[in-house]
Amino acid sequence: MLEDSSSPYYLHNGDHPGLLLVSIRCNSMVISWILNSVPGDIADSLMYMQTAEEIWSDLYDRFHESNAPRIYQIKKLLSGLQQGSMDVSSYYTKLRTLWDELRDYQPTSACTCGSMREWLNYQNQECVMHFLMGLNESYAQFRSQVLMIEPLQVIAQVFALVIQEERQRSIHYGVSKAGVDHSVILNNVNSSTATATSLRSYQSAKGGRGDRVVCSHCHFRNHTIDKCYKLHGYPPGHPKFKLQISQGGAQAHQASSVTENHPKPM
Repeated sequence: MLEDSSSPYYLHNGDHPGLLLVSIRCNSMVISWILNSVPGDIADSLMYMQTAEEIWSDLYDRFHESNAPRIYQIKKLLSGLQQGSMDVSSYYTKLRTLWDELRDYQPTSACTCGSMREWLNYQNQECVMHFLMGLNESYAQFRSQVLMIEPLQVIAQVFALVIQEERQRSIHYGVSKAGVDHSVILNNVNSSTATATSLRSYQSAKGGRGDRVVCSHCHFRNHTIDKCYKLHGYPPGHPKFKLQISQGGAQAHQASSVTENHPKPM
């Protein structure tokens, strides 16, 4: 055991042998933390393991899942992601979140040679193309202008350019919308005025409550002289129709008597 370099009791022949000693207390604390973090049935199967490394390796072998399904899911989301009704900032944020997660599953090397620089430029080009392809068709002309820039800018700079374009369009749209709303208000006012004038004319013709007509013969309201019953007679069915007939007969008889007593001169 003393010759086993992995043993906590192994003594190195160097100047600082304490650097290679493993703390038994630390190992016990990690084992206790792991056993208390997993379900009881899993903890029972780990009780007889001696080191935290052994327990951790066993758990990794049991429950390690491949990253391939998640990588496939992320790339599928990226392929179908479009701006749609989102603003540019929200659209870019969703793209950037998926890119960062995918980069965690596919880490790049820490190499600083020229090949790695070319690889990073290629990744930036892919991000720029993906971002521009997902923009709405209203950015088609602006997209062409960005693609003509040499060398191709990094994705953050392209995003800043699109944000500036969106703000300029929102300002122009606000001015245009205000002009349209002003013309609509004028049209509505003119339409309301014409409607009110027509309504007053209709009420006047129908004898509305606002402009009641008065007969110039009997001085009663709601009718004119050309429809006055006292002047032109009551229609059949009116309560005063019979009285009108009897009065008419008496007046005719009186007129006949006057004619007989006072004949017209020849």
